[in-house]
Amino acid sequence: MLSVVFSMLAFALVGSIAPGPVCVIAVTSGAQAGFSRALGFVLGASIGYTLMVLLVGLGLVGSLQQQPDVMLWLTWAGAAYLLYLAWRIGTAGAVALGKPELSSVPGFWAGALAQWLNPKAWLFSVSGIGMFVSSSDSSGRMLLIFCILSLLMCMLGVGSWVLAGQLFGRRLPSPRAMLWFNRLMGLLLAGSVALILMH
Repeated sequence: MLSVVFSMLAFALVGSIAPGPVCVIAVTSGAQAGFSRALGFVLGASIGYTLMVLLVGLGLVGSLQQQPDVMLWLTWAGAAYLLYLAWRIGTAGAVALGKPELSSVPGFWAGALAQWLNPKAWLFSVSGIGMFVSSSDSSGRMLLIFCILSLLMCMLGVGSWVLAGQLFGRRLPSPRAMLWFNRLMGLLLAGSVALILMH
């Protein structure tokens, strides 16, 4: 049992810390507004992902995955939302440099929605349920354990990206550097969306 829990822990940590759209938004939020102002996004992303894991584990999302038209629509809606966030990040001004209280960062609901529209999150939640819950004799207990670990590791993973962004943001030498950082992060987010759509 303990070895399964450690496997779940490692899987959840890798899933949450692996680069993807949510991580790009987290880095940018940390750089622009600091760790404490980006906590709403971290909590939203973590709770949103955990709810996804729970619903996948209960089988409530399985019927949705059997509807290719609905899944295609969700993919395009998710891509549109993430591209909108990429545009907001890429066009953000440099007012945040040294004045994090003046910057606008995505909050709780943006974090939750970004996870639900993120194909990487779907892939990890479905894979994790398949590996650790569906094949278990005590699936209810394993689902609860996997949800708790997913929540904790997502908070740690996304929070680490926010912290890295804050540390990086403090080292930007000028408002012009912050502008270029914002543009680069917007392009990275848009690029990750393009990669998702190509698969």
